[in-house]
Amino acid sequence: MVAAGQTRKGATVAPTNLQEQLVKYLTDAHSIEHQALAQLKTAPKIAGDPQIAQAFSDHLIETEGHERLVSERLAAYGAKPSTIKDVAGSLTGKGFGAFAMAQPDTPGKLVVHAFSYEHMEEAAYDFLAQVAERASDEETAQTAREIELQEEGMGDRLAGCFDRAVNAALNEVGPDDLQAQLDKYLTDAHAIEAQALELLEKGPQLAGAGELATAFDDHRLETQEHQRLVEARLQSRGDAPSKLKDAVLRLGALNWGGFFQSQPDTPAKLAAFAFAFEHLEIGSYEMLDPVAVRGGLGRQPARTGHSGPVSAHPDHGGIR
Repeated sequence: MVAAGQTRKGATVAPTNLQEQLVKYLTDAHSIEHQALAQLKTAPKIAGDPQIAQAFSDHLIETEGHERLVSERLAAYGAKPSTIKDVAGSLTGKGFGAFAMAQPDTPGKLVVHAFSYEHMEEAAYDFLAQVAERASDEETAQTAREIELQEEGMGDRLAGCFDRAVNAALNEVGPDDLQAQLDKYLTDAHAIEAQALELLEKGPQLAGAGELATAFDDHRLETQEHQRLVEARLQSRGDAPSKLKDAVLRLGALNWGGFFQSQPDTPAKLAAFAFAFEHLEIGSYEMLDPVAVRGGLGRQPARTGHSGPVSAHPDHGGIR
């Protein structure tokens, strides 16, 4: 097959606007893989569990293949990866490894954030495949779909590691420390909901009219209830939300809002980010639940609010 953007003799032809967008998505995908590689090289060393470490090691091999495949598709258009984007991705990936290592529950933070990241990659490749199909580039579309399936598979494997991550994170935590850890998980959950609310309030303005904007509006009401439930749990334990954590994550949401406003494909990037963020929340509640049970608080009702209806998929341009 002849790749879009090339003649049969291999000469590069003038790209269409759709092909230019496709090249941009390919450079974005390459930088995403660059960041993933930086994370995956560190992850097995700090996983705290052999099965979790093996999952990361296996996916490192897959990710090296993803980076190579994306580079090949860029070359088909006479394009190269973006050095600036790749360096930024690599630094971010290394920074996350340092962040996870600094946490008392390193395995838990590692698995939850990796779970979210895999779903961000899944969404990115779904978008890439759709743009490639519109550009009549079957080879890039097929490559994107194959990588998307592997990212989805890694997400599923990480979901199967949640219990092991909790065990590894709490392996040496005593009864008194367990209560403090439970309070920390609850304040973390409240802060994540604060960030979610900030994003959901800005989401409809950024998404424009349509299904995505409606989904943000609907989920904002659910998220307000999630935050209320978590706060009630904290108050029942004589604790309160962390104003500092809430403020920091709200600020992060404001920064993301500014980023999305500057993008020419705001709805697409916003949907992918929301898809990943919802999985960050799902992972966080999956971790909170067993900690709450061990701490005598019982299963957390807020968890059920993220068990399906708020999952997002870019095929539908919104959250469902």
